[in-house]
Amino acid sequence: MAARLEPTSTCQVLLAAGKQLVSAGRPLLYADAGIENVNGIVDATLFSACLERVLAQVDVTFLNSMIGAFWRSLKHQWLYLNSLESVERLRTLVVFYVEQHNTQMPHAAFSGQTPDEMYFGMAANLPTELAAAR
Repeated sequence: MAARLEPTSTCQVLLAAGKQLVSAGRPLLYADAGIENVNGIVDATLFSACLERVLAQVDVTFLNSMIGAFWRSLKHQWLYLNSLESVERLRTLVVFYVEQHNTQMPHAAFSGQTPDEMYFGMAANLPTELAAAR
C-alpha cells in the first residue's frame, strides 16, 4: 500500500517478488493493461528482474475476474464511501473489509458460503440447506 499510485511502487513489488522466484526459471507476471502495469519504468524493471509480463485479454484470452470483482467491490462498496484521510486509515479500512468479506459475506459463486467456509471446508451442508429453505 502506498500513499500515491506511482510506477516505482509497482516496481518495488515486482523486484521483491522476482527475487523470490529466481530458481523457478523466468517467472510470468499476469497483469491487466492498466497504466500502473504498462509503462517505461515497469518495463525496465521487468527486464532487469527477468520477469515476463503476460497481459490479460491481450497475450492470453483469460483474466482473473474473481480478484478483479473483489477489488472493484472493495473500492466501490467500501473505500469510496469512507474518508481516506491517511494511509493508516486506508489500511484499517482494507483490513476490516477483507476480514468481513472472508468471514461474513456469503457469495453466490460459493452457493451461499463465505470464502472462509469454502476454504476451510466449514458449513459443507449450507448449499443443501439453502436450497431446501428456498
